[in-house]
Amino acid sequence: MTIGLLICDHVAEALRPVAGDYAEMFAALFARHGSEVSLKFYDLQQGDYPRALDECDGYLSTGSRYSVYDREPWILRFRDLVRALYQEKQKFVGICFGHQMIAHALGGSCLKSGSGWGLGVHEVAVCAKKSWMEPEQGAYNLIVSHQDQIVALPADAERLGGNAHCPYAMVAVGDHFLGIQAHPEFNTAYVEALMQTRVERIGPSVVQQARRSLHKQIDEAVVVRWMVNFFSAS
Repeated sequence: MTIGLLICDHVAEALRPVAGDYAEMFAALFARHGSEVSLKFYDLQQGDYPRALDECDGYLSTGSRYSVYDREPWILRFRDLVRALYQEKQKFVGICFGHQMIAHALGGSCLKSGSGWGLGVHEVAVCAKKSWMEPEQGAYNLIVSHQDQIVALPADAERLGGNAHCPYAMVAVGDHFLGIQAHPEFNTAYVEALMQTRVERIGPSVVQQARRSLHKQIDEAVVVRWMVNFFSAS
């Protein structure tokens, strides 16, 4: 199964020795938990887009330091690509920035959270069960790092999971779009290093609280299996 990884940003060069760039993070993630997936890389900021929407079996996006409502030309083109994937019923999984783009592109809304930064390991309660969510699990823990989040869903979207900080932490639109606010590709070493570069921006108390959460179990294996099942489902 070939999945197109839509790369929406790059890890800062100083942090790449920790876990690589986003392409390496996702490649390592699927090597561990979804070896049937082969990734094809598209660097959207460099204008590298699929020539045809069906040249991959599905698409997956990375996160980004940008906001989906920014007016950068590549972001507008990404928005249009998401709309085209939706219209053509191509499978798409949006991670963080891509999760937010699902709402932004299809008529929902995404803004900076009134609750401040989401950071560290957060638990998400599953509120709607789908057939591809096997192994079945009523909640999952994943690393988050975001200010923006979905505040209103587009028409026909369904909330699959959330928590008090981020009510729309996992959403679906139809049977071919899935959005996940968290970062299954992040490991604790990388998020620790990333937080260290953002202490002044985020605030030391928020960073300290997030660091205390990093000892929790992370359910990346479960969520990656859900993603693989989602891409495979007819």
